[in-house]
Amino acid sequence: MPTEGYSINTEYGHHVSAQDETAPLLGSHRAQTRTSSGASFGFSVFNLMNAIMGSGILGLSFAMASTGIIGFSILLLIVALLAAYSIHLLLRLCIQTAVTSYEDLGLIAFGSPGKILVASTILIQNIGAMSSYLFIIKSELPAAIAGFISGDHHEAWYLDGRLVLLITLVCIVFPLALLPKIGFLGYTSSLSFFFMVYFAIVVVIKKWSIPCPLPLNHTMIYMEVSNSSECTPKLFAFSKESAFALPTMAFSFLCHTSVLPIYCELRSPSKSRMQNVANLGISLSFIVYFISALFGYLTFYDKVESELLQGYSRFLPNDVLIMTVRLSILLAVLLTVPLIHFPARKAVMMMFFSNYPFSYIRHIFVTLVLNIIIALLAIYVPDIRNVFGVVGSTTSTCLLFVFPGLFYLKLSFEDFLSRQKLAACGLLVLGICIGACSLTLITVNWAYNE
Repeated sequence: MPTEGYSINTEYGHHVSAQDETAPLLGSHRAQTRTSSGASFGFSVFNLMNAIMGSGILGLSFAMASTGIIGFSILLLIVALLAAYSIHLLLRLCIQTAVTSYEDLGLIAFGSPGKILVASTILIQNIGAMSSYLFIIKSELPAAIAGFISGDHHEAWYLDGRLVLLITLVCIVFPLALLPKIGFLGYTSSLSFFFMVYFAIVVVIKKWSIPCPLPLNHTMIYMEVSNSSECTPKLFAFSKESAFALPTMAFSFLCHTSVLPIYCELRSPSKSRMQNVANLGISLSFIVYFISALFGYLTFYDKVESELLQGYSRFLPNDVLIMTVRLSILLAVLLTVPLIHFPARKAVMMMFFSNYPFSYIRHIFVTLVLNIIIALLAIYVPDIRNVFGVVGSTTSTCLLFVFPGLFYLKLSFEDFLSRQKLAACGLLVLGICIGACSLTLITVNWAYNE
């Protein structure tokens, strides 16, 4: 979820005023603050963590349930290390080519097709991020409304998540996405990072508020512990649900389109200094992710939902802390989705209307089409894990692993047998294998469920 201060860096490597409609959000769904003297080391770490942490945190407990505690820990650590290494490759390319945006790396490497490929990948990633946020609105907003209204809510219209989603989209998201100025959204959406940290803290606290074994129903009828092993955590696990684990992790650690602009804004910039920013940001994000995933899993075990908040909504429907977390995340989502429209719309304009002057009719039409697409995805995709799985195994994997390795092999002047190029080749092959295998297993899982 994004944050933004005095100006927004564009995806195309230059700075524009935060009041300029053409300024897209940093990375897949981020922007960051810039000051005249450059961003400090600590603030750059904050910006990068803000770029990393988003809706993926809600799916990591489910990933742990499908891989086991140790299995999840190993996979999450591998993804974090590979993310840090791919940032290392991007920084080396930035120094060698003097390019400060992901799209321009694609342009230098493979010409206009390369730039279009990167832009379309970022567009799909943004659509996936927006649809995951709308899915959260669909699943959590009805419960939030019911929590503030006393009486019988059975069959009330505001408990229909799809209807509430459409009303929210039409009345809030679409008008905000149409605005030519987005500065105030950038300021307020910076709170979303703190909402994620608050969410992790509440997950830890509420570990002891839900009994295990879980109640069979809402009247708190309990299963006998002696007849169940559901309260025993699994160290390793493998099932058809495990296919969603790696893509969800890749989705959760994606920040690479933000790295080069953050590097350009870093005070006293150097490759080693920016690498330290990346290493610290990824490490702290890893800790927050792991803590929330671990305590979420130890609360629900194999009954953990693919969207973690749904479990708390079921067993602690009127809990004050859960209600505040729900409202915080809903607020962050409502302010983030319109902001993500800007880079998504910018990518569409660049790919299809780059030779045309600005038109309000085209502006409205593209925004409307994007809203329709993400609404259809949020309404008809039955489970948020499907969004994490498909987007994570395709665009997230490309931006995280495939493109950094591919661009380094193409643009670096080093000998092919050099250590860096061999490692880049390994990153490329590994990214392709992870994406292809995950997408194949997810497809098989869908067919199996059918």
